[in-house]
Amino acid sequence: MAVLGRSSVNTPKQAPATGAFLPAPITSVDDTGLSPLWLQDLVLKIYYFQGYMSGFKLAEEIALPFTGVLDQILEALKREKSLEVRSSQMGLGEGAYVYAITGAGIARAREALERSQYAGPAPVPLARYIESIHKQSRSHMQVTPRIIHQVLSAMVLSEQAYQRIGPAVNSGTSIFLYGPPGNGKTTVARSVGNMIQSQQMYIPFALYVDGQVIKLYDSVNHQLIGEEDTTPWGTGNLRAANRRDPRWVHINRPFIVTGGELTLAGLDLVFDDTLKYYEAPFQVKANGGILLIDDFGRQQVRPRDLLNRWIVPLENRIDYMTMHTGRKIEVPFDVLVVFSTNLPPRDLVDEAFLRRLRHKIEIVDPTFDEFKEIFKRVAEQKGVKYIDSGVNNLLQEFYIKGNHKLRANHPRDLCDQIVDISHYLGKEAETSPELLDRAVQSYFVELG
Repeated sequence: MAVLGRSSVNTPKQAPATGAFLPAPITSVDDTGLSPLWLQDLVLKIYYFQGYMSGFKLAEEIALPFTGVLDQILEALKREKSLEVRSSQMGLGEGAYVYAITGAGIARAREALERSQYAGPAPVPLARYIESIHKQSRSHMQVTPRIIHQVLSAMVLSEQAYQRIGPAVNSGTSIFLYGPPGNGKTTVARSVGNMIQSQQMYIPFALYVDGQVIKLYDSVNHQLIGEEDTTPWGTGNLRAANRRDPRWVHINRPFIVTGGELTLAGLDLVFDDTLKYYEAPFQVKANGGILLIDDFGRQQVRPRDLLNRWIVPLENRIDYMTMHTGRKIEVPFDVLVVFSTNLPPRDLVDEAFLRRLRHKIEIVDPTFDEFKEIFKRVAEQKGVKYIDSGVNNLLQEFYIKGNHKLRANHPRDLCDQIVDISHYLGKEAETSPELLDRAVQSYFVELG
């Protein structure tokens, strides 16, 4: 089995989410699932940090409709003299009024900030999030041999590899990719991730659990699509408010990658002692998509401990998060977890642990024919003239006589060397014996 190195992957266009889940529109405070007093505190915190603001601007910041929701909240805060109207524009309605926080409002806001400094889009109750994940489950997705061949078309793979990767993706559970470095394990995972990301789903910006906020949306790991503006809770959401709850963001299904930095603490709720709200862990942010654990076995925590942490979620499709109060909450685990490692499986875990991982796929060294096919494709991409005799000489002298292992990334890296050398010499870049010999000398290092 062999792969073409860091090349672009043509992902097949798939239909977006079919409407199995669309956040219901909000027409009243009750529809939010949050108490009016909690929403009042959130409004006051926003005004405390930002000062003067119109009702319409507040609607953008808090991701709730003005009419039927915020107008009621603002009216209550005016009655108790926590907010006051500073200016208004005739004919544009109460949403255009500019409000300011009063001394009494500042005192209440400070009291609320001692409990939590969260002051952003209104969160969604946990129960509604759980319902949304079930309705948007990856189990509703299915790949076929045609799709898998198209997704991996930029790679040189054996038919056996295609037949193993396809069912593994459809399982939606776990994949253990292993084999020597440089043969494309991460490329396989990223290609599948690109395919998953061609589909869409909705997630809330944040979750609400017993007065606590868990921030879920991550601008680094989640890609906004469609109606959203530059911010996930901006005016695009307000325009869509008559069609759906604006607290939800429309994203591509997530593909999240973590490597050696992964720790056991990073797999649980992360509570910020200063800001006093939570950040969702990797696997919750990846719900509905893929979580790739790259370089598995090179984390600071033992592989056995990491796998122990995954046993219940992988088997029951449910994960349990612990809050700083000690309370445990249950969340869906609708994630395809991909473990990728260069280390021998026997050095990581025992057979009992491997049995818990649904699909084990070895990415082996390329054959000579596969190696040459990779070389041809890479050379064409990089503008290097392919000379078959030069590559044959490389295989004979360096790999066969020199007893070196073929790796799928070698053609890419050797072509890069050839480009550098040919530019220096003022020659045409080609896979001639002379340039390949110089490329080998400057690329490989004997480790003894």
